[in-house]
Amino acid sequence: MNDAPAIDVRDLVKRFGGRTVVDRVSLTVATGEIAGFLGPNGSGKTTTIRLMCGLLTPDSGEGTVLGHDIRRGSTAIKRDVGYMTQRFSFYEDLTIEENLRFVAGLYRLPSADAAVRDTLADLGLTARRGQLAGSLSGGWKQRLALAACIMHRPRLLMLDEPTAGVDPKGRREFWDEIHRLAAGGLTVLVSTHYMDEAERCHRINYIAYGRLVTRGTVAEVIRNAGLTTFILSGPATAAAAHDLTGLPGVDQVAHYGNDLHVIGRDGDRLRQSVEQVAAARQLAMRPADSSLEDAFIQLMGEARDNVA
Repeated sequence: MNDAPAIDVRDLVKRFGGRTVVDRVSLTVATGEIAGFLGPNGSGKTTTIRLMCGLLTPDSGEGTVLGHDIRRGSTAIKRDVGYMTQRFSFYEDLTIEENLRFVAGLYRLPSADAAVRDTLADLGLTARRGQLAGSLSGGWKQRLALAACIMHRPRLLMLDEPTAGVDPKGRREFWDEIHRLAAGGLTVLVSTHYMDEAERCHRINYIAYGRLVTRGTVAEVIRNAGLTTFILSGPATAAAAHDLTGLPGVDQVAHYGNDLHVIGRDGDRLRQSVEQVAAARQLAMRPADSSLEDAFIQLMGEARDNVA
């Protein structure tokens, strides 16, 4: 990886109508890294991405994207970044190839025919080039959107929830493509709600209510959350869930099929509460590794709501 980070922004702030949507967010993404950007709806992910894309100007804060100042270099950033929005934004009554030709014209690519042909081949779209965009499944629409993002050969991809509404097979194929592009030197920042996708990132950054609350590898984020997890099994897990709510040490109670996961930061108090309920309800009890989802639910519950 290049020593200079692809993204290096500090203390970004953005307000709308007196509400602070992005609150002193600092983010560093290494060149060649696939960085996950996670958080609940309304957490400020999209606004932060738009600040880094040069589409919005921060109220305060500073930094660079691909070496370009985010305040003075927005034109250069837009040229060097491929940005994929949440919504499918192509002409549905045009074919795949016609849409890509339109995008090539927007970028004023000098060899548009070659760029379209190569992009169709790179993304496995050649056989479908004559298909109307509106007739594509969710997975193929996302592939078209990705093709349009990389056609001008950007150095950085920013993807805003790119697989929303895509089936599991399509999501896996999309992520295989992302890893192929990253192996070729492309840097990727991707926002997602899916925990399995977060686990495919080199590092993750979690934002809640406008503030960045944790960052690191998946293992680091889980470890730093400091959680203990127990699993209860047996016929009375629904009743146990009711019993456990509000007991000392119990921060989360979640059903997983026939099992009940009980999670908390205070391991000793949690164990005492779980043992008490397990004995009363005649349930089997065993320790388990905490998950990334457990960590994120904990962090979200502890974050301060910037609307309230």
